[in-house]
Amino acid sequence: MAEEVSDQQNFRIKRDGGGAGGRWSALWARRRVRFAVYALGGLIVLFSIFWTIFARDLPDAKTLLAYEPPLPTIVRDVHGQPIYSYARERRVQLQYSDFPKLLVGAYLSAEDKTFFEHHGVDFPGFAGAVVDYASKLGTGRRARGGSTITQQVAKNLLIGDAYSPTRKIKEMILAWRIENALTKPQILELYLNQIFLGRNAYGVQAASRAYFDKDVGDLKLHEIAYLAILPKGPSNYRPETGMARALERRNWVLGEMERNGYISAAQRTEAQAEPLGTVSQRADAYERIGGYYMEEIRRRLMDKFGETADDGPNSIYAGGLWVRSPLDPFMQAQAAKALRNGLLRYDAGHGWSGPVGTINPGENWQAELANSNKDVDYEDWRVAAILSKSSGSATIGFRDGATGQLSASDAQMADRRTGGTAFASMKPGDIIVVKPTGSAFALRNIPGVSGGMMIEDVHNGRVYAMQGGFDSRLSAYNRVTQAMRQPGSTIKPFVYSAALDNGMTPASIIIDGPFCVFQGAHLGNKCFRNFDNRGGGGSHTMRWGIEQSRNLMTVRTASQTGMDRVVKLIDRMGIGNYPPYLANALGAGETTVERMVNAYAMLANQGRRMVPHPIDFVQDRHGKVIWPDNWHPCDGCNAREWDGRAMPRFAPTTVQAMNPMTAFQMIHITEGVIQRGTATTLQDLKRPLFGKTGTTSGPTNVWFVGGSQDIVAGVYMGYDQPRSLGGYAQGGRIAAPIWKEAMTPILENMPVKPFLAPPGIRMVRIDRTSGKRVFSGWPSNDGKPAIIWEAFKPDSEPRRSMRLDEFNRKVEAAAQSTRHSTGATTARDFAGEQGGIY
Repeated sequence: MAEEVSDQQNFRIKRDGGGAGGRWSALWARRRVRFAVYALGGLIVLFSIFWTIFARDLPDAKTLLAYEPPLPTIVRDVHGQPIYSYARERRVQLQYSDFPKLLVGAYLSAEDKTFFEHHGVDFPGFAGAVVDYASKLGTGRRARGGSTITQQVAKNLLIGDAYSPTRKIKEMILAWRIENALTKPQILELYLNQIFLGRNAYGVQAASRAYFDKDVGDLKLHEIAYLAILPKGPSNYRPETGMARALERRNWVLGEMERNGYISAAQRTEAQAEPLGTVSQRADAYERIGGYYMEEIRRRLMDKFGETADDGPNSIYAGGLWVRSPLDPFMQAQAAKALRNGLLRYDAGHGWSGPVGTINPGENWQAELANSNKDVDYEDWRVAAILSKSSGSATIGFRDGATGQLSASDAQMADRRTGGTAFASMKPGDIIVVKPTGSAFALRNIPGVSGGMMIEDVHNGRVYAMQGGFDSRLSAYNRVTQAMRQPGSTIKPFVYSAALDNGMTPASIIIDGPFCVFQGAHLGNKCFRNFDNRGGGGSHTMRWGIEQSRNLMTVRTASQTGMDRVVKLIDRMGIGNYPPYLANALGAGETTVERMVNAYAMLANQGRRMVPHPIDFVQDRHGKVIWPDNWHPCDGCNAREWDGRAMPRFAPTTVQAMNPMTAFQMIHITEGVIQRGTATTLQDLKRPLFGKTGTTSGPTNVWFVGGSQDIVAGVYMGYDQPRSLGGYAQGGRIAAPIWKEAMTPILENMPVKPFLAPPGIRMVRIDRTSGKRVFSGWPSNDGKPAIIWEAFKPDSEPRRSMRLDEFNRKVEAAAQSTRHSTGATTARDFAGEQGGIY
């Protein structure tokens, strides 16, 4: 029995020993097997550690297939021409096929000779970089990179350029992945569009423009070779400071191009004999025009799309937007010139207003002056900094590093702040404006007063021009859109429009007499007055009251109409939301030039609501219109040949803010302001125009807003910190001449059109003075005709009539009065610019 048990145990042991476990035990007993297993485990552990440290959480290389580099936003004018760009990185994106073969060869020769042979990593080059890194460890010197172009793409676009061995290993891993995801031409396209090359230029096309003012396709061989040396360090090869070093490195690249078979020895020799040929550094290639306009566009784009790539794909500084604006360069130039000339005319004789800024006049004065962003583009004026000063002259410096002399005799205008001379008040560090006079310079003054002007299309609200001050580089504050000012009498057409909507007519008789309002026990009576401080001049028609801008007639009309109705209409016209106080009928509320010009444009557009827009539409980098949201193309507008059909037109989509007949009545009345009222200075333009002057209490603000059937413009002038402009300052004397100077050359290029009456308007002959209907005689072209055409709504024309004999006696009496006149101005004939003075 014991023997039987023992045999069973032996059998079990033998059976188990011959299985998998036994075989593994036999293998494990071998030293080489154990070593292999340990090595495999070690590799797994090392790979896990390597993955954890280097490869985990790396970006996906396939994202580069959809990568879109930051691109500047380009603004086009009304003609479609690029006029401005918003950029922090100057870049123009090209396709690989757009790059010349020689340019590609130059960059490969300089950066990565084996690019088309390796798979992302050049191991011999990497080994050399490791040796160089080890030799410089602890010295503080930076080792050479040894990176391929693919590694540079990984560094620039995916992981950043932190200096560390860890980053280099990650870079190699990503380079291998990039080579699996992208083709060689795709990698080169990313590289040549992304690499920083100095002068704020990112990518080869931007650098070509920055250094040679050429497109890449127009570059010569020696210019191509220079651009190829810049990735290693643009600041090392600046033509201003490193000319010799740049030539040496450029010639080395040319030699490498010959060795790599891209050029011949003769080409190399010829190119090495050429100078660098770079152009002076400049901000951009666009003409300086419309600074305030461009800043307004920038603000609106930032509000809509954000500033940087972190704000979204269509940001203003990275989204590559194409902005179509209605800016008309000719109109903008006229508006800027006229406003500046008007400001200088008014400011002449007021003395020097002081420096436009200050800097530290030490060794870094040039950089500080450049960083001050102060500049001026009026005529040949220049911005300069006072570097030093003696009793007879001052040394001044300019942004380009040049210096000059300003003698005391050329800076003798009075300093309005101190009462002494401008030269005596100057000190080193002041930023001033000067004008070249031979070999020296003379002081010029930036006006202390400012203003704004805007020109708008009557039919659609497109803003053709916007000038918000003397120069946007001296002050970015836009007086067209940001300055809230009292509009004065320019509000009156809307006050009377409310009256026309509520039963009155242009021939309604209104008393031009004392008008007081009881304001309560504590405040007592509030009594209004006319601009000439007279109590009134009898009873007159509404037309006369507007033409002569009579305050007493205006407040009386507003009171009879109801100020709640008046302010509602003013609000509907987009001027402002005011409380129903009578003072607001004389322009006591605040508004902007932009709002007033738009309101007058709505009048000329028969009361249709409009929004002024300095942007027509915005396209993304791919050409898709992304703003406005409801934009749609005009089908058939771009047909090659006329198909015989009518021109495609959009149906009006706006609502009526005002009765169209009321709007035309007010246009017709305010034509009289030009013909015989407060803006007769515009008569000699010889075309149908309407408008209204305005002067506010002080007077602190002067205005003129008006225009033709097609365009409306508005001018405002006043101090940023409101104070009196002087007793002689009136809208007709200051603002209207500015308007005239700007609009005369603009209107010369436009057809003469009458204002069109909407359906329902009845044109009736009336006596201009009494408002009575006339059945005998016809209106004449005289400046102050006895009979005029007046616009009435249906069944509102005067029922009274004037007999011919009565009319003739009236005309003779008026003639006798004129012959015996002593020339004194009466309240009845007063045509000064009565504004919102109350």
